[in-house]
Amino acid sequence: MRGLRKYLTPFAPDQSGAVSVLFELGGIVVICDAGGCTGNVCGFDEPRWFEQKSAIFSAGLRDMDAILGRDDRLVAKLADVVQKIDATFVAVIGTPVPAVIATDYLAFKRMSEKKIKLPILTVDTDGMELYDKGEEKAFLELFKIFAIEKYQPEEDRIGILGMTPQDVSDLKAADKMRELFQQKYDQQAVCYGMGDGLEEIKKASSASKNIVVSPAALVAAQYLEKTFGTPYEISYPLAGELIPEMDYTGKKILVVHQQVIADSIRRELKARGAEIVQVADWFMMKKELREEGDVFLRDEDDYIEVVENGDFDIIFADECMKRMVPEFGGIFVNTRHFAVSGKLIGK
Repeated sequence: MRGLRKYLTPFAPDQSGAVSVLFELGGIVVICDAGGCTGNVCGFDEPRWFEQKSAIFSAGLRDMDAILGRDDRLVAKLADVVQKIDATFVAVIGTPVPAVIATDYLAFKRMSEKKIKLPILTVDTDGMELYDKGEEKAFLELFKIFAIEKYQPEEDRIGILGMTPQDVSDLKAADKMRELFQQKYDQQAVCYGMGDGLEEIKKASSASKNIVVSPAALVAAQYLEKTFGTPYEISYPLAGELIPEMDYTGKKILVVHQQVIADSIRRELKARGAEIVQVADWFMMKKELREEGDVFLRDEDDYIEVVENGDFDIIFADECMKRMVPEFGGIFVNTRHFAVSGKLIGK
């Protein structure tokens, strides 16, 4: 049955992805809801919430506020809170409520800027898409608003686009990335939004190259290339540590993860002798990385069908998916994807 879930929990929606991009940047993030969406973000979708502080608020919309479109009340709340919190910007994140009443985000932005002397970001998420779509919108808006000055590119400076816990599933991944580039290439890796803040985003044009580690950041990378001429490549440099040592020669393998990590694992496996490596993904799949045979998974039945008909020797996927195919007799490699299981690497 299409849409029926017996094994997997619901995936994080687009507003959660947008918040994840902005979480560490020192802004006031307002989720335009009555309270429930904010609770889901802080309670389930953002693992950093339990270790770091971030100014995330609910707009606290009441029924009549939503019905009558009383944007002026939200503007008044924002004007009050910016007097109490030292923030670098204000971001308003959409949910199903403003989508249903057709909130005019451009008009809201103009209203807010008249009373609030901070940059205003609006992300028109609607709660109907998945986390990666929200990330894509937030990354693009972020660089459009703040990366406006042209700097001289620095050869030893590399931008890392797409680092969020939802995508890399490891809160230490940014530190590992910086260490890798420093030791191996003598370069500075700037992980936007994960350890590196708003000042680094403002200097995005100073990077000699950007590395896109999730599909959600590809549009932002293309924008930076068009605007500043910054070249980019799509890969996940830490993919090697996700692959255990074993003989892959002649094996047929299925990899289920976000597309960039899955494709990076595929290339590494083929370099180690794998015969066929097929990628499947629950989330967005960009044509730049898609190969013949790759599968977009709409629901659990799609995954089960791929495994049952694929005759795979090895599956790389989050451990929560193992019980979906109890008849699989090959090797199952636990490859955590927080967006699927809500669990991080090592958990």
